[in-house]
Amino acid sequence: MSYPASHAVHIADFGMDTITLAGPLEAKLAAVRAAGFGQVMLAARDIVGHPQGVEAAVAAVKASGLRVTGFQVLRDFEGLAGHLHAYKVDIAKQMIAMAAALGAKVLLACSSTSQHATADPDAIARDLRKLAMLAVPHGIKVAYEGLSWGRHINEVHQAWAAVQMADCPNLGLGIDSYHQFATATPLQVLDDVDPAKIFLVQLSDFMWQETRTVQERIETARHFRVFPGEGVHSEALAALVTRLDALGYRGDYSFEVFNDDYQQLPLPAVAARARDSAVWLAEGVLRRSLPLPGRIRLRQPLASPP
Repeated sequence: MSYPASHAVHIADFGMDTITLAGPLEAKLAAVRAAGFGQVMLAARDIVGHPQGVEAAVAAVKASGLRVTGFQVLRDFEGLAGHLHAYKVDIAKQMIAMAAALGAKVLLACSSTSQHATADPDAIARDLRKLAMLAVPHGIKVAYEGLSWGRHINEVHQAWAAVQMADCPNLGLGIDSYHQFATATPLQVLDDVDPAKIFLVQLSDFMWQETRTVQERIETARHFRVFPGEGVHSEALAALVTRLDALGYRGDYSFEVFNDDYQQLPLPAVAARARDSAVWLAEGVLRRSLPLPGRIRLRQPLASPP
C-alpha cells in the first residue's frame, strides 16, 4: 500500500515507533515507509532481538531509507550509588554504542523508578551530566523524560529542572503526551522550557479520561495507548502540539503507542492508522498544508470512555 506524495511532505515531522508494530524488524520498517513516513523511532528490543544479530538489524535500518528519530530506552540511570551506579553506566555505554551504530542522534532516558534511587537533586543532576558526557564523543543527544510513575521525577517541569541543573549542551528534554495527561500537568509549565532544549516529543492518546492509580497509569501506558485523535484527549493533544509549535519547537514528533490490540493487526492497517493521525496533526492542527476552514477537525474516538 502506498500513499500520495503530497501528504508525505505534510507529515515529514512525524514518525512511528517500532514498539507499536508486530513482526520482524524488516517488516516493521517496510510498513512505516509504505505508510509515507520518513523516520522511525527504534526500540532496543527490535535491534537486539533480530535473529541475525545486531549488525544485521543495523543493516536493515540503513537499507530502509528511514531517518532514525531516536533510540529507546535507558531506564533507571540517575540517583544510584556504588555498584548499582557502575552497572548502569556500563548499560548506558552499550545503549549509546548501539544508538551510534544505528545513526540515532537522540537517546531517550526515562526518570528512575528504582527504590534505590536518591531524591537528591544534586546527585540526579550529576548523573545526568555524566550520561550526557558519555554520549558526547558519539554526537548523540540525551532526551530526559519524566515518567508519570517516576519515583522522584514524574512531571515534565521536574524533568526540566533536572536538565537545567545538569546544564550540558547535549542534554535536553523528552516530552511524552501520555505522561503529561496522566499526571494532569498544566500545559502552562511548558512556557518555561527552552524549545531548543526539547529533543523529542512523543505523542499518544488513550480511551479514558483519567488514570486514578499508579498501577492503572502503568497498565494504560504499556497496553492501551492509541494514536493521536483516536482516544478522548484529542483537544488536549491539539492544544499540546500547538503550544509547542508556538513556543518554537521544530523538532520531531514520534507516535509512542503501546497497544496489545495493534500487535494483533496486520502491519499495513496499523501504519495506516498512524498515517491518519499524522495527517490530522499536520494539516488539521498545525496547518502545514492549505488551512482548513473553521475549527480544528477532531477525529471521533473509537469508543466512549467507561
